[in-house]
Parts: sequence; structure tokens; C-alpha cells
Amino acid sequence: MIPGLFLLSAAALAFEVNLTRIFSVAQFYHFAFMTVSLALLGFGASGTLLSLAPGLARRPTRTLAMLSWGFALTAVGSYGLTLLLPFDSFRVALDPGQWGVLALHYLALSSPFLCIGTAVGLLLAIRPEAVRRTYAANLVGSSAGCLLAVVAPPLMGAEGVVLLSAGLAGLAALSFPLKPETRDLKSLLLQAVLTLSLLTLALRPPALLEIRLSPYKGLSYALRYPDARTLFRGWNSFSRVDVVEATAIRSLPGQGFACTGQPPPQRGLFVDGDNLSPITHVTDPTDLRPLTDCLLTTLPYRLRPGARALVVEPRGGFDLLVALAEGAERATAVEPNPLVVRAVQAQGGWAGDLYDHPRVERFEEEGRVFLTRPGPPYDVILLSLSSTYHPVTSGAYSLMEDYRYTVEGFTAALERLEEGGLLAVVRWLQVPPSESLRAFGLAVEAVERTGGDPAQSLIALRSYNQMLVLARRGPFTPQEVDQVRTFAAAGFFDLVYAPTIRPEEVNRFNVLPSPDYYRAFTGLLGSADRDGWLTAYPYDVAPPTDDRPFFGHFFRWRQVGEVLAMAGHVWQPFGGAGYLVLLGLLGVAAAAASLLVLLPLAGRRPTRAALYGLETFAGLSPFGFLGLAYLLVEIPLLQRFILFLGHPAYAMATVLGTLLLFSGLGSLLSKRVRPGPAMAALVGMVLVYRAGLPLLSGPLLGLPLWGRLAVTVGSLAPLATLMGIPFPRILALLQERSPDLTAWAWGVNGALSVVASVLAALAALSWGFGAVLLLGAACYLGAWVTTAWAIRIPPRAGAPPPPAR
Repeated sequence: MIPGLFLLSAAALAFEVNLTRIFSVAQFYHFAFMTVSLALLGFGASGTLLSLAPGLARRPTRTLAMLSWGFALTAVGSYGLTLLLPFDSFRVALDPGQWGVLALHYLALSSPFLCIGTAVGLLLAIRPEAVRRTYAANLVGSSAGCLLAVVAPPLMGAEGVVLLSAGLAGLAALSFPLKPETRDLKSLLLQAVLTLSLLTLALRPPALLEIRLSPYKGLSYALRYPDARTLFRGWNSFSRVDVVEATAIRSLPGQGFACTGQPPPQRGLFVDGDNLSPITHVTDPTDLRPLTDCLLTTLPYRLRPGARALVVEPRGGFDLLVALAEGAERATAVEPNPLVVRAVQAQGGWAGDLYDHPRVERFEEEGRVFLTRPGPPYDVILLSLSSTYHPVTSGAYSLMEDYRYTVEGFTAALERLEEGGLLAVVRWLQVPPSESLRAFGLAVEAVERTGGDPAQSLIALRSYNQMLVLARRGPFTPQEVDQVRTFAAAGFFDLVYAPTIRPEEVNRFNVLPSPDYYRAFTGLLGSADRDGWLTAYPYDVAPPTDDRPFFGHFFRWRQVGEVLAMAGHVWQPFGGAGYLVLLGLLGVAAAAASLLVLLPLAGRRPTRAALYGLETFAGLSPFGFLGLAYLLVEIPLLQRFILFLGHPAYAMATVLGTLLLFSGLGSLLSKRVRPGPAMAALVGMVLVYRAGLPLLSGPLLGLPLWGRLAVTVGSLAPLATLMGIPFPRILALLQERSPDLTAWAWGVNGALSVVASVLAALAALSWGFGAVLLLGAACYLGAWVTTAWAIRIPPRAGAPPPPAR
């Protein structure tokens, strides 16, 4: 039984992690988050199914094989459904039918996890003497699945991993031992052929399984051009990268009205199907020189001729070209995605061999990691604008962590500058002022943290669609301010803020009905009560921190009435589809959890249901608290380690894998530990981790990747071991006192986990990861208290005997 459960658990976690990649490519980031709640809904439903269908335990081996094939078929089938019936998140405010499509996707994609959850719950129920080994096999197998989800995509793409997961489930079905008299050789041969076919197809997935992109993604637009053709497509463990050639692809980031010439031919580079970054046809960077006079990003190099420049996330390399064309002595490119570098290098001499240029020094790592590591100072640090324009109202990136754009991130950049050096940040203009205002607020906070005067150390100017914010290490000189004024006038850029700026200097070229940006920027900077000013602003533009790194989230709870009033009347109410989807998921999760918890009562006879009173509530309560607690600890840790490890995929594989692996070890050790002391220690340890998380932004961040992986595993192992102890220990106690509640307890645990997965995201957006960990500690405290209460209640007279083994 154990090998089969190990394989099935590995298949389930590989499929779950892979869904995050599929959703990130096909839709937007908020859908990647949905996969956790999908898995937990299936696990919660499995407990309810086992409570209502006890007959599944009569022929357990055959049932387990059927559940394995159920997982394989529903994994492929539910993925196919998302291709045939795509969900349009941008129409939810106008088309209520999209909520039905979302619910259908949600239920279909949770079906594979219903199968694996039922298999685990069945084994827990029929083998009470092996609870610890069963739970451990599930967790350790899941940990292996996390690793597989990182290793497999570069070999076969996300589509292939779907088939690979199904093939592993087929192997699991074949590994469950059948009695000689029940073996059907024809059936076994058919299963073996089907398994081999799935594993073979995984290496070269058929075209009909290719991910269908949202029509609103940049790659979808590019491929509609008449002469568009794909020159490059590749997968790595955390992204898909495409390069498209089409005559109509043109992009001059930060261009002003003075731009009259045509840019050189360009190709479009897309990461996860979106965020066009141009790859420009040059033989030498000086080919771009005729255009640089009309680009916002030229200004830092005019102020610092011959600069030693650092460009963070240059993607297709346009900002690198500008630096080289403007005479930068050396340009350091820090690109966290090696596949992006490979895609640009694949264009060879057509793109001037940019990443291999003799004046370019390349580092393939996350920008915050590079900035934290000791190294030479720079004259200019540019945070490239790596995203294309998305209306704030779309909410497409509300849930995306971006640790470049936090107070700590800006501070780290300023500290790597020479005295007088410049930090340059470019953001899109939004109406009303939002992301550019938030970037300016970040610069204000960072300058203050480094001992500067924001009023004298900041400059902001805009083109017709982008804002450039400059933060100087030290105050701008009058000569530099005059140079900025001259540059702005020549390029028809509008000043928004500069030391000694006058109201008549703003809103001159790209004339707006009112100087909203000037008023917002000077209002923020000049307010005696900055926190009060930010609170009074219509939207949330407070500077993000590493504890709440959601640069793209602008929603306030007080907007709910406004959003509801506009729903159905405008394309997108302000606040975003991402957030609306999250609120909708919370409602679905709460309804599903209530149904899963209460449904087992429906099949009880009234005389028997009456017995399910105080003892039942007491017996099930700890499992509900544990379901909430595990996720309320896991999710903020996972999100916080994204910064430390450099990418969400690395964090999910390492953090989730470590938690599951060592929770499995804790399960094996649980017989030796009483649940009360274990949960008391858990409460204390979660609080310690909450206090220690800021260390991840300190010197440890400068370690090489292998060192950060070792720190991650070593720091999480003690906590994960403790997290694996309570569930099997309390379940063993429940099986001794009320064995017929075992499956129900499994369902309650999964049902409340569904709620926790959505609640954790909502709480993190509103209050930060530290607050979510406090909620997790409170739930472990609740599990501790309710366990002590349940133990004191005498067993119910006439409780049914344990199920047959």
C-alpha cells in the first residue's frame, strides 16, 4: 500500500504545483493562487464522501486502484475542460455567466484531488494501526512531487507534466497489491499499456493540449498580426518564454512627443505569455543614439556621463542598449530568468549579441539578492519596467509579490549607489495617480531611511504614458535641476516634481484637465501627517514593505460599496478582477466548507444523529483548527521565502517540499509525543518565526543559491516536524474513542483548509504576512484547547466498533 500511496501523492503535488504554472501562463497571477484551494477542496470532499459511502472500504485494494485511475483521468480531463471552456476574468463585472464558468473550473479541477484525498482517507480509516506510516507516506510522496514539478517542465513543458502526473497515478494503480484470485491479467496489461502511453506522450505532448492563452495577454495580441511567427519557445521550472517576430511589433519604453523617427526592427519577448519586452535589431548600441534624446531613461546617463550602470531585469535588453548608447562605461545586467537570457542570445548577431557585449557584465539572479551581496557601488541603478501597461482596474497583478518595489528594496538600491548616484524607476501612468504615486512614496521612504531629505533628493517627470522617478544619494544640485529642466523641455516631458519646482512649470506638454500628478506628489511629500494623507487617499498607495509586498494592489475595503454599485455598468470597477475573484473564491470556499462539514449528517437516522452532539463537535473541532492553522502558517512562509529564494517556483518547491517532508517525519515520531506539548511548542515557534522573518531580507539574502536553499531547509525543518505531529496523534485518539468519525474528521480538516487558503491571501493583502502567522498561531492554540476539551468528554456509550481491517 505504501509505495502506491507515495506515487499517487507525488503525482498529486506535481499536478498541483504545475497548475500554478499553467494558470500563470493561460490567465494571470491571481489564478495561480487558486490551485491551493482547488487541492484542498478535493481533500475536504473526500472525507465527506467516505462518511457517506462506507462501502468503499469493503474492497480497499480495488478501490485504491480505481481512485488512482480516477486521478489520472480527471487530471487530464479537467485540464482539457479549461481549454474547451476558458474563463474570462475581465468580463466578470458584466457577464454573470463567467462566475458559473469559474465554479465549473473550480469543481472540475478539484476532482483529481478528491481521488487522492479519498485514497489517503480510506487508508487512514482501514489501517488505524498504521496512521503514522500512512500520513508520512502521503507527506513524503508529496514532497517528492514538489521536486518533480521543478525538474520536469524544462524537459516537457507544463502540458507534459499533466500527462506525467497521470502516468504516475497509473503506476500507483499497478502497485496496489491484488489478491491472486482477484487479478485480471487483461486488465493489468491494459493498465500497463495506458500508463506507458501517458508517460511516453508526456515527453512530446500533443498539440491539442497546448495551453490556451487569455485573449488579453500580450502574446495573444502579437500572434494576431498577419505576419507573426514564433521564433523561440522554452520552459524552465518557473516560466515560459516566447519570442515573436512581426512587422507591427514596435516598443520605445519612455518615449516622448519629440520622438519622430522610426525605431529599428524589433522582436517581442514575452514571459508567461505577457509583458512584451522588445529585442531590438542593432549591430552596435550606438545605432540607437538618434532616438535616445526622446527617451525618459536617457536622463540618468545625461546627469552621470560615463556611468557605471546597473540595470535590474533588462529582459529583452532595451534599457541596456540605452545605457551603452549613452556612453556608460560599464553596464551590469541582473536578469533573474536564465531562460530570458537564452532567448535573447538565440537571436545572435541580429540583436547585437547584447548579453555578450564586452561592456556588459551579466548576472543571472534576483535583483534584491544581488543588491544585498557586497560589491562595487554604481553611478546609476535602473529598475527596468518589465511589465506592459495594464489598467489598475483589471487587478491582474493584485496578488503578485514584487520585492523590488518595497521600502526595503528601494533602500537596498540606494545603499549600493556612489555618493551622488541615481536610482531610476519607471512606472506606467494611471488615472487617478496610483502606481507612479506609490513608486514616488517608496522613494520618499527609502531616501529618509538612508538619511537624506526627500524634498531635495527626488525628481519626477512624465511622458504621455510613463513616469520617471529619480532618487539621488544626496541632494540634487541647482545645476542638475536646471539640466533636468532643459532635458524635459527639449523632449516635451512634463515635470511633476523637482526641488524648487513652481506650479506654472507643470502640465505644459501632455496637458491634462488638472495637474493631478503634481498635486498628489507634492501633497504626499509635503504633508505633516503622511500616514493620515495616505489613509485619506481614495485608493491604497501606501509604500509596500517586505511584509506586504503587493505593489499592484490598490483596493481598500471602503470601496466595496462603490464596486458593487458599478458592477454590471462598467467594464471593470476600480479594485480589480483579481481581488473580485479572490472575494468570490472566499464565498465559494466558505459555502463548500459548510456543505462538506454538515453533509455527513444528512445520511444519519434521527435517533443516531441525536448522538452526534457535544462529543462529535468536540472530537471534530481540533481537526478544523489544524486545517486552518497549517495553511495559515504554510502560505505566508511560502510567500515570504519568494524573496529569499528568488522566485515563486523555487519557494513553492523548497518550502512546500520541506514542510511536507519533515511533517512526514513528525508523523512518524508522533506516537512518542503528546499532542498538548507539541501544539504549545508550535504556538511559540510560529511566533518566533514571525519575529525572525525580517532576517531573510538581511545579510543572509546575499548567500549563493545553494546556501539559501540550505538555510531554508534547515530553518523550516524544526517547525515542519512539529506541524506533522498533532494530526496523526489526535486522529489516533479519535479512532480509539469514536472510530466512525475518522473519515468525517479528515473531511473537516480539508474543508477548513479550503477556507484558510483564501483567508490567508486576503489577510496578507490587508495586513501582511506577519498578521497571517499570528492567525496561524491562534488556530494552533485553538486546536490545543479543543483537544484538551475533547479528551475530558467521556466516550459515547454504544459507539460503533472500529471498521474491519
